[in-house]
Amino acid sequence: MAVKRKAAMMPADTPKIIFLDVDGTLVDYENNLPDSAIEAIREARANGHRIYICTGRSKAEVYPPLWEIGLDGMIGGNGSYVESDGEIVMHRTLSLDQCTRAVDWLNARGLAFYLESNSGLFASRDFENGALEAVRAYSARKGKSNAATMTVHDGYPDMIYGGELYRDDVNKISYVLGSQQDFLDAEQEFDDMHNGTWGGRGATALWGDLGVKDITKAHAIDCLLAYLGADRADTIAFGDAAVDVPMLEYCAYGVAMGNGSPDVKRAADLVTDDVEEDGLAHAFARLGLIGRRTTETGHGER
Repeated sequence: MAVKRKAAMMPADTPKIIFLDVDGTLVDYENNLPDSAIEAIREARANGHRIYICTGRSKAEVYPPLWEIGLDGMIGGNGSYVESDGEIVMHRTLSLDQCTRAVDWLNARGLAFYLESNSGLFASRDFENGALEAVRAYSARKGKSNAATMTVHDGYPDMIYGGELYRDDVNKISYVLGSQQDFLDAEQEFDDMHNGTWGGRGATALWGDLGVKDITKAHAIDCLLAYLGADRADTIAFGDAAVDVPMLEYCAYGVAMGNGSPDVKRAADLVTDDVEEDGLAHAFARLGLIGRRTTETGHGER
């Protein structure tokens, strides 16, 4: 783990560039967007700060309510896509050959999967049945009371079924892990791609993913800063999951949500409250990005 560069509070006396993970950070695990987060983002932007979401989601999953908050742009696909003020800064996708090989391998292995593209999410043939257990388990691990009755449609309301699966516009592919061996075999089979897992907060991972090699959220932020001519010293990152660790370590200041995993909290300079307890707004106030809130209860610096 990289050594953090400071322990003192980061001053907000100069405009900052703020990177927000989405699921578990900006919205809760049922996709609810706290009013306090909307207000905090709008106030911070009015104060001259720039705000980007930095998410595993592809652009097709960034629905209107998120854009309507007011954002300066996005990093998507865990770093494969960068957009600023409506302009594409960087976009790297799996090749048609890579996608074809992965689709054929996953089908032959009988694993449910979906392709994540800026033009939509494309499901494998039996995804609704094959992904049901993983969708419910993921929700249960996040403490949701309705996990046992969730459907795949609840988790993925805009999934496209019956679409073309041999594509050249795919940011990454997520697949249900039948066992840890599936991931280990994928690592051997697809050494020309990034191999990862997710959904494993405190337990065995539920999903594997295949993405563009050498792509991370930190790399994407570096590309964006070069495009903007901005200084890394003015960056702040917010996250809750292992995939966020590189950007928390890369940015000048890192904030972990109270609902974040232990590795994220270790990588952070500040641990705030849970996403459902106005953690984002509390951290914005603590860092001086907005006016301080009397309800601020951040857990302190690390």
